[in-house]
Amino acid sequence: MASHVHRHGAEVRGAQLAPDSPFFEGRFGRMFQHLPRFRPSEKSLRDVAGHMFEPKTGNLARFENPDVPAGYTYLGQFIDHDITFDPASSLQRRDDPDALINFRTPRYDLDSLYGRGPGDDPFMYDQDPADARLQGAAFLIGRDVGNGRDLPRNQQDRALIGDPRNDENLIVSQLQSTTLRFHNKVAAHVAGESGLRGGDLFAEAQKNVRWMYQWVVVNDFLRRMVGDQAVDAIMPAGASSQTIISNLDFFHWQDQPFIPVEFSVAAYRFGHSMVRFDYQINDVIPIVPIFSDSTNPLVNLNGFRKLPQDWGFDWRFFFQMGTGTASRMQHAHRIDSKLAAPLKQLPRTVAMHPRSLAERNLLRGRAFGLPSGQAVASHMGVPPLSDADLGIASVSSEFAGNAPLWFYVLKEAEKKNAGRKLGPVGGRIVAEVLLGLLAGDPQSFPSIQPGWHPKPPFSKQGKFRMPELVRFAIS
Repeated sequence: MASHVHRHGAEVRGAQLAPDSPFFEGRFGRMFQHLPRFRPSEKSLRDVAGHMFEPKTGNLARFENPDVPAGYTYLGQFIDHDITFDPASSLQRRDDPDALINFRTPRYDLDSLYGRGPGDDPFMYDQDPADARLQGAAFLIGRDVGNGRDLPRNQQDRALIGDPRNDENLIVSQLQSTTLRFHNKVAAHVAGESGLRGGDLFAEAQKNVRWMYQWVVVNDFLRRMVGDQAVDAIMPAGASSQTIISNLDFFHWQDQPFIPVEFSVAAYRFGHSMVRFDYQINDVIPIVPIFSDSTNPLVNLNGFRKLPQDWGFDWRFFFQMGTGTASRMQHAHRIDSKLAAPLKQLPRTVAMHPRSLAERNLLRGRAFGLPSGQAVASHMGVPPLSDADLGIASVSSEFAGNAPLWFYVLKEAEKKNAGRKLGPVGGRIVAEVLLGLLAGDPQSFPSIQPGWHPKPPFSKQGKFRMPELVRFAIS
C-alpha cells in the first residue's frame, strides 16, 4: 500500500538470514511458478513511470473514489506492515523470492502492534497504569497533544512500537496509536467481565483484538477493495478455514502460507494510487500535503517524528463515522494508473534514488521477474486488456502484448471498474492471498470458531468496521 520503500541495498540470501523461529518469520514465494518472467528494459520502465502521475494543480477532485473513504488507504498500509517485511531486497538485482525471509509472520496476528509481547518487549507496555487491573497487559500511550494522542516515544522521538514502519507518515502512526488505545479499551472490558489479570488478561484481550481486526480486514477493507462477490466466492458466511482453502484457485502452499511476490510487489501496491495529494486532519490544522522535503514539522505529514501540538486526528475526515460526517470525510483517490504528485519525489528520509514511487515499483517488479499482467490474466482464464486499453505499447515495443503486473492491475481497475475497486485479476490475487493467510493461521477465527462475529459493546447495530473500532478506541 502507501509507501514502504526505504531500507534497500543490503546483501540477501536465505542462508544468511536463517529464521530464529518458524513461528515468527515466514517466506516469500511465487503464486504463478511456471509463467514466464517479464523483464523489459529499465529505460522503458522509467519512461512509463514518467507518465504515471496526477497533475499538481487543477481539478484533483476528479481522481476521488466516491466508494472509499481516505482512511482505507492507510488501513491497507497497516495491514501490509502486519504481514510483510523484507528489509534486504534490492531494486538493482534479480531477486529470488525463495531466498528472502519475510520478517513478519504471514498472519493477521498484529505482531506490528504487539511485538514479542509484554515478556520480551516490556518497554511497550504500561507497568504502572491508572487502572491497576491492566498492569503489564496494556500499552503505553504517547503524549496528549490537546486533541489526540501521539505514539509512545523515547527521548530522541523514536516511536516505541512493534514495527517502526508504522511511524513513516502521520496517518499510519495515528492508526497505530488508535489501535493501541483499542487494545487497552478491550483489555479493560475483558478485565471487568472476566476478572482476569496479568498474562491471562493480556492473552484474552489480544485474542479479542486480533479476531476483531481480522473481521475488519475481511468484511470492511477487502469487501471495499474487491467487492462482495469476490469475497463470498472464497469465504461464504460462516466458512471454516478448510472451506476457504478449498476455494482458492491459485494460492497454494504445502506446510504454511507464504507471501507471493505477485501480491507484495505488484497487486497489493494498488494502494499507492489511492494516496491523495493532501489531507485535512482536523478542524484546527489547514490542509497538509502527504509528503515534502521540508523539515518544518507543520507543513507535511512526513513521519518518524513526534506529533505536533493540536495535530490529533479527527477520524471523521477519514472514515464514515456516522450521520452528518459526509461533508467532512475525504475520499481516497481512484485505483488507476495515476499516482499523486508528491509520490514523484519521495522525501529523502524515505528514498534516495530513484525517488519516484512509480519507478521504484516498476523496477522492483522487474528485479523479481514477475510475469506480465496479460500472462496472469490468460492463466486465470480472464480475457486480457488490449494494448489500446493499457496505452503503453506506444512508449516501447517491449509492452506490445505484455505490461508490468503492477501497472496492469491499476489499469484493469481503471478500465473495468472506473477505479472504484480492483478488477478480476488484481482482485483475485488480493482476495486469495488475504483470505488464504487468514485460513492458514491456526489461531484465526475461521480456524477456531468459524461462526464467530463481533458482538456488543464492540459492534453497533450488528456491524463492526473501522468506524466502530475507532469509536470504541477513543470513547
